[in-house]
Amino acid sequence: MEYLLPLAQFQQRVARHPNKVYLHQPVNRQWRQWTWQQADREARTIASGLLNHFAAGDKIAILAKNSAEWFMADLAIQMAGMVSVPIYATAGAETIEYVLAHSEAKAVFLGKLDDTRAAESAIPASVMRIAFPYPTASAEHQWQEWLTHYEPVGELPTQTPDAMFTLVYTSGSTGQPKGVVLSCKNVGSSSHATAAQSQWYEDDRCISYLPLAHITERCVLEIMTYYSGAAVYFVESLDTFVDDVKHARPNFFISVPRLWTKFQSGILAKIPDQKLQRLLKIPVVGWLVARKIRAGLGLNHARLLGSGSAPIAPAMLEWYRGLGMNIAEGWGMTETSGLSCSNLPYRADRIGTIGVPVPCVEMRLGEGNEVQIRGDAVFKSYYKNPEATAEAFLDGWFRTGDRGEQTADGAFKIVGRLKEQFKTAKGKYVAPAPIENLMARNEWVEQCCVLGVGRPQPVALVVLNEAGQKKTRADVERSLQVTLAEINGELESHERLGGLIVLTEAWTIENGLLTPTLKIRRGPIEEQFIGLLDRMGEATLVWQRDL
Repeated sequence: MEYLLPLAQFQQRVARHPNKVYLHQPVNRQWRQWTWQQADREARTIASGLLNHFAAGDKIAILAKNSAEWFMADLAIQMAGMVSVPIYATAGAETIEYVLAHSEAKAVFLGKLDDTRAAESAIPASVMRIAFPYPTASAEHQWQEWLTHYEPVGELPTQTPDAMFTLVYTSGSTGQPKGVVLSCKNVGSSSHATAAQSQWYEDDRCISYLPLAHITERCVLEIMTYYSGAAVYFVESLDTFVDDVKHARPNFFISVPRLWTKFQSGILAKIPDQKLQRLLKIPVVGWLVARKIRAGLGLNHARLLGSGSAPIAPAMLEWYRGLGMNIAEGWGMTETSGLSCSNLPYRADRIGTIGVPVPCVEMRLGEGNEVQIRGDAVFKSYYKNPEATAEAFLDGWFRTGDRGEQTADGAFKIVGRLKEQFKTAKGKYVAPAPIENLMARNEWVEQCCVLGVGRPQPVALVVLNEAGQKKTRADVERSLQVTLAEINGELESHERLGGLIVLTEAWTIENGLLTPTLKIRRGPIEEQFIGLLDRMGEATLVWQRDL
């Protein structure tokens, strides 16, 4: 598979259509724009500033929410021959301090942050601070000042396949995050393969709002646009999200299961699902209703829709398909540079799978049906951690820790994490993720976590969505009991849920029960709520507030 490495590909894009608008950034509800050539010049100027203070190979961190400057800082770091170290904008002081120290970062770009206190306290004086042109933590250098003070660099370094491109720290759902060393070949092959799965048109648009510190947004969107040529729009704030999506009219839109669930609950809060499904079956009327809903989400122009980061319930994908929204599920990891397997081109008969591997990797099922992967996109090592690196590979295959299955036509399914399995009192192992996916069939369930170590039967903790919270307790209980009976009828006897507990508050990043990529953190959830299981007695459905 022939492809250019990222920086060379970006330069080719600049040469091919220098005056085409590439980046669209809302600032105080006004849209700023950069052409490919303008983005190139601005990045070269910032690269000049970096080279004035640091040397090629130095690590430069980025701590900011998504913005046009984030993209250009990433380019500038490449143009200076340095290595980027993205940090989640929601990271706490301990994580920021750890990543900066472990990576030996010499500087950090600071941008939009919901709370600057962690950054202020965690960034040592030895790390230079460079501020994007937004309210942020204090900094001794300003982006705008560098643009006027420095001249753009002329000759750019030539990236080599095995050179370190970026150092990405895993979101750390357990223990300290590990630094994943990704090469130019890793990132380039993945981003090129993602772009190559689809046909792209001159005026295609996408919107960047998922964390750029996460490999999905980086390789499936940011660097992918070097290869596809799509324009990128950003979101000004959470409050303006829907308006910004409607303005962008994206043709390509990716999200995560938690947000697809929230979008659904917003729709169902306005129209009950039974009524919606009746309307969708009526010729013409159904088409008009579906189009109105898509327009309300800002996705009436979306041609390519994706979901990743965590498993999504097949029932959710079928529900969106009824609205004319064909969401392709994908799978990948930080260690595999983003998307490694996907249901693109979209096939409805593959709903419930993650599709087939992209051309730059190959996958197999190893011992215990563990998904194992190798290829150009797969990393070679964890930074300063040879022990973890050695444990991660078997005969050149990366051991993902995911349990999988494969269909007759070669598509893969992820059925949970090997380490997430737990043993019940009956001595049988239970994988919680598939049961949680079944529970997501219920239109009023937004979050679910199945627990049950050493118990006679597993128990599901559930959080209601906005629509469910507006229903009467009796309605919710009837609906949940029906769902419980249905899914228990599909499970093996040792997997059947012994009961449900309806929780009072949602799990969030802020309360430590979701990762920055909105995956549930099983350890903290179990630690916080395990006592409820002992108090529920013989009941099959209880509410936290009653315990």
